[in-house]
Amino acid sequence: MSRLGKKPIMIPANTQVTCVNGEMRVKGPLGELTRMIRPVINVSIEGSAVTLSPNATSKEAKALWGTYASELRSMIAGVNKPFEKKLLIEGIGYKADAKGSDINMSLGFSHPVKVAIPAGIKVVTEKAAIMISGIDKELVGRFASEIRALKKPEPYKGKGIRYEGEVVHLKQGKKAGATTAG
Repeated sequence: MSRLGKKPIMIPANTQVTCVNGEMRVKGPLGELTRMIRPVINVSIEGSAVTLSPNATSKEAKALWGTYASELRSMIAGVNKPFEKKLLIEGIGYKADAKGSDINMSLGFSHPVKVAIPAGIKVVTEKAAIMISGIDKELVGRFASEIRALKKPEPYKGKGIRYEGEVVHLKQGKKAGATTAG
């Protein structure tokens, strides 16, 4: 039994949720999100609450019950308030600049790195930070991880791209030891 799936999901006043032919659609003030649902999960909308229940007692139905409940909660939250991820850039000469539909970054390579911004994502660059926001939680998280993967924080000086609040444990460098003459 899914503890998340058993709880009804409340729909805010300015949000509409519909489910037709396995397509779950959430429409709110910031936009509209859709997601396909497998037929092993029933979606029932009653008033201002949505309840999910499994069709069968299969292992697949039990696994998807809580997953779809969590995804629906994220969709409802996203169309009302955008999700945000903040990336910090550390290192001398490392910088990012969002222009149009691309991010141009200087990350210590011999060439600038250019990344296309996907549709539905808004990127704002500041001095040493990149703010990524959008209504789709999965898309925001995936794009932020792709940006971070371009230059992960290295363990000796901490240079690279990291999430805000991420702790980078720094290693101690090599020590000049006494040489033994022998």
